[in-house]
Amino acid sequence: MPFQKTETYTLKEATRKLEGYCAYQERCHKEVVQKLKDMGMIPQAIDEIVYHLIQQNYLNEERFARSYARGKFNTKKWGRNRIVSELRQRQISRFNIDTALKEIDDTAYMETLDSLSKKRLAQIKETHTQKRRKKLADYLLYRGWESHLVYGKLKELIP
Repeated sequence: MPFQKTETYTLKEATRKLEGYCAYQERCHKEVVQKLKDMGMIPQAIDEIVYHLIQQNYLNEERFARSYARGKFNTKKWGRNRIVSELRQRQISRFNIDTALKEIDDTAYMETLDSLSKKRLAQIKETHTQKRRKKLADYLLYRGWESHLVYGKLKELIP
């Protein structure tokens, strides 16, 4: 097996690299720490770089959470449950998750659920009423829409 050369970084090089990584796209602390570990940085250097990124405003959990919630709702049409679940996996605090959810307008949320439900229902070829309901419910629940909203929408669209 040939010898693999692993790249090593000085503190300055790693800091510059991570500044670019964070400037390109919002990142959470967990992603940044993992990136530094993958680069082979020692815990002390990781702490120092993360501190620097926070001080220089490259890294901001609240900003990340807000941006993430907005993006996933607007582009992927995710419901609040899925967004909360994904933010929890990234170890975002409850406070920041609550702040992020405020980015989603209630009116837009309900309009999105309505249009998403109608669009999906038109795609379901199943003729049996109960199976149609189940397919639509599974689709919406998987995307993180709250069950009471999903079942209310089912009653409305498939009486």
